[in-house]
Order: sequence, then C-alpha cells, then structure tokens
Amino acid sequence: MRFSLLLAAAASSLVAAVPLDEELFGRKVDYGSLLHGEDSPMERRSPATAKGDPEGNGFHSGYFYSYWSDGGGSVDYRNLVNGSYKATWTNVGNFVGGKGWNPGGPKVVQYNGTWSGRNANSYLSLYGWTKNQLIEYYIVESYGTYNPSSGTSRIDTVTSDGSQYDIYKTQRVNQPSIVGRATFYQFWSVRRNQRVGGTITVANHFAAWEKSNLKLGTHDYMILATEGYQSSGSSAITVKEVGVDGVPYPDQPDSRKNNNK
Repeated sequence: MRFSLLLAAAASSLVAAVPLDEELFGRKVDYGSLLHGEDSPMERRSPATAKGDPEGNGFHSGYFYSYWSDGGGSVDYRNLVNGSYKATWTNVGNFVGGKGWNPGGPKVVQYNGTWSGRNANSYLSLYGWTKNQLIEYYIVESYGTYNPSSGTSRIDTVTSDGSQYDIYKTQRVNQPSIVGRATFYQFWSVRRNQRVGGTITVANHFAAWEKSNLKLGTHDYMILATEGYQSSGSSAITVKEVGVDGVPYPDQPDSRKNNNK
C-alpha cells in the first residue's frame, strides 16, 4: 500500500537508510523527481477511472477492509459479503485492497479464491501495519513478474504451512503510510512454493521476525490483500480466521473513512 510495491533494495546489513535512487522493479527510480513535482509521471498520469467502491478503510459486512490507489489507471474494487472482495485493475499505477482485521495479530488465517497476477506485476499477501514501531509487513503467498526479494539480502527463512518463506527487511524513506508520510521499515516473508489459497499461521512469521531482531509494534490492521503495480489483472478472495464462527465484527455497521496519504 501507499507505493509499498516500490520495494527499496536494501544493503546487506539491512540497517542503513535506503538512498532515494534505487533499482525498483528492474528499473532506476529517483523518488525525489518521480514522485513529486509537476513534471512527475504521477502528476501527469490521468486520474483513475472511478469504479466499484470508493477508496478508504472501515468495516463492511462484519470485516475490516482497506482499499487505496495512487490514482493511476482503472481499478474496480468491490467489497462483497462477509470476508469476500473482488478487484479488477487495468494499466494501474499502484493499488492495494482487501479484507481482514483491525487490529491484526497472530491469527491463523484461511483464504481461498482466484488471482490472475501470475503474469503481471502483482502480489497476493497477508498485509498489515503496526504503530510504535511503524512497520509495514507482508507475508507474500504469490507474486507475479517481479520477485519482491530482488535487490535485497535474505536474513533468514521460516518453514510454515507447507513451504519455506524467505525473510527480508527493507526501508521506505519519507513515503506514505497509515500515519501520513514517514520513514519506516518493511518486513517480508516470501513463500517459495507459491499458492492461491490455504492457511497462514501468522504467529510463525512473527516469531521468526522477532528471532531475526525484526520487532513489530502495536498492531493496526491486517488484510488478505491484492496489490498491483503498473499492470492489469483481477482477483476474487475470501478470508476468515480458523476456529472462529461468524464474522469478527458482527456489531460494526458498514463504514468508511478516508485514507491517510
């Protein structure tokens, strides 16, 4: 979310700030000139075609949801009943959307559905944020034409739910976040045996990150997210927590508030 697909290449120590000119998605990007100013591609890009539900975050049909885009291309994101949503994107700049929980935490998450991002620049992941340490995190179940580990050094691995996941840490400098523009770290678990559907034992990843000195803060939201970057594709996903009957927020009315950008 919030340009989170612009994965910054980290130094092997993974503790120093990432320079603003890094190779992202196989091309050089200067954040200063490209993300700001009247001549930037984002300023010149035509506005997104408004389809489906409006951008924002809140509750829908007993689940928390979040949907964000940078305004490029066309995105049709729709919240469906209970833990389901669908998304179609065409020539998008960057978008991320999905359903889950607020707050997140060490849940056992089950999901299924379809995702056409195998031949596109897209991720399907359990995605979340913490505050007080401001951390953006991904448990990547499938990725398309861009491997999120490109340009980074693996810290460790964790075996969970039938596959090894490679662990990485990257940094975002003065970028959009859930608290506005900020500098923060991203934690990654990237599944080797990619899939669309299954169980994610979140506690295994949190414990492996902690073992590698990757410390989370206080949990904010956590969603089973579809993310696309400069690509086209579609997904239809349903998510739930294992062992929990019904929806997690039965008393929450449907609501929406604007994203922090």
